[in-house]
Amino acid sequence: MSQQVTLYQTSLYRRYGKRLLDISISATALLLLSPLLALILIAAFFNNRGHVFFIQERPGKHGKIFRIFKLKTMRDIYDAQGQPLPDEERLTNFGKFIRKFSLDELFQLINVLRGDMSLIGPRPLLVQYLPLYSARDMRRHEVRP
Repeated sequence: MSQQVTLYQTSLYRRYGKRLLDISISATALLLLSPLLALILIAAFFNNRGHVFFIQERPGKHGKIFRIFKLKTMRDIYDAQGQPLPDEERLTNFGKFIRKFSLDELFQLINVLRGDMSLIGPRPLLVQYLPLYSARDMRRHEVRP
């Protein structure tokens, strides 16, 4: 089995093909979906008073921190102590619709194009979970999320 892993790790697909495939598919998808993405962005702009993206730091390949792009689906509403209100109170009707069809995730194609993520890989978890990872959990950072 270790020979198979070694061959896979040094294969042309692993070194170049997967990334080329990620770039080709994400660029094509962004191009083909651009009219839909433009409409979603316009709706999000008006629904969220100009703030269209939710940007969050996540650990990527080799634990390098990158910024993940998602469409903003919640309002910035806080209680008297400055704490965000529960998600149910902040989620807009527009946000519910966008999440139902996972349209907020489409903008992660930008991350794929930039090389932060891959189309196939482990889901990037929050940075705050890094100290909780076991050695086995840390293996998820051997590849692009």
